[in-house]
Amino acid sequence: MDAVAALNEIAFWLERGRAATFKVQAFRKAAAAINPLGPDEVALRARTGRLKAMKGIGDRTYAVIREAVDGQVPGYLADLREKGTQPLASGGADLRAALRGDLHSHSEWSDGGSPIELMVAAAEVLGREYLALTDHSPNLTIANGLSAERLVDQLDVVAGINSNGGATRLLTGIEVDILESGELDQEPELLDRLDIVVASVHSKLRADRKTMTTRMLGGIQDPQTNILGHCTGRLVEGSRGTRPPSDFDAKEVFAACAEHDVAVEINSRPERQDPPDALIQLALEAGCLFSIDSDAHAPGQLDFLQYGAERAARNNVPPERIITTWPVDKLLAWAGGQ
Repeated sequence: MDAVAALNEIAFWLERGRAATFKVQAFRKAAAAINPLGPDEVALRARTGRLKAMKGIGDRTYAVIREAVDGQVPGYLADLREKGTQPLASGGADLRAALRGDLHSHSEWSDGGSPIELMVAAAEVLGREYLALTDHSPNLTIANGLSAERLVDQLDVVAGINSNGGATRLLTGIEVDILESGELDQEPELLDRLDIVVASVHSKLRADRKTMTTRMLGGIQDPQTNILGHCTGRLVEGSRGTRPPSDFDAKEVFAACAEHDVAVEINSRPERQDPPDALIQLALEAGCLFSIDSDAHAPGQLDFLQYGAERAARNNVPPERIITTWPVDKLLAWAGGQ
């Protein structure tokens, strides 16, 4: 099989299984190192042993490449594929099957780890009809947030990818910061050009209840906002440690989401599990729509939708109220009509 494809697929399965970043990056870097060579040159260098001297090629990645150029499915990849036949989540299978797309993902343009093209390729493998690219806005400097100029450049890249006629439609989008003032952290004229706007709070998460509620309401009431992202900001596990949920008036916030037709995100990242189940129930009672999103920062993480589907099913969220079960034309009509 193609050696670059084998290396990238191994990285995909490792990401899906939440392997350590350094382990994943070993395969991504090896794929990037040999990709410019072309298959014939890779095969020649692998068979003569010259590939071992290349920067970014280690013993494990060299063994994978050698097996691939010899016409085999590398044993390491075959093992990962076998393990990947098992679902990530035990529940929510029917809802998972009903999901058509994903409206929250990141690329290497901000704090993601992979090129946009690899994210789209993984979405195609997973059968997604659409994927929104929602890199961060400029205020989040720690995540290399996109300036207006960089976002405009990204729109051209997205148009180019879609012109290739792939199975997954890439939607333009942003995860825009809700600033302390309640304003959105990007030019309104530019937000108006996007298919999807996910608005999230990323800073001053320990603000008092009144301050946080007012801030969130400002973002929700902005006519550009489509989705309220990971509303509590909590972390329940993972390498970044844990973080308690922000304090805000959930009933008031979800009432505003329902009034302004803003979907509440069910963030599928295992370390977030945001909102908590009790808040999902409050949002249901308020009449909110929901968006089950992966918040993927790497291709393999796109399959984290399984976790979100399991939580939504456990909380009896009706599929028709989950916008990521909608066909893309209905979704875009809704997003553009807000």
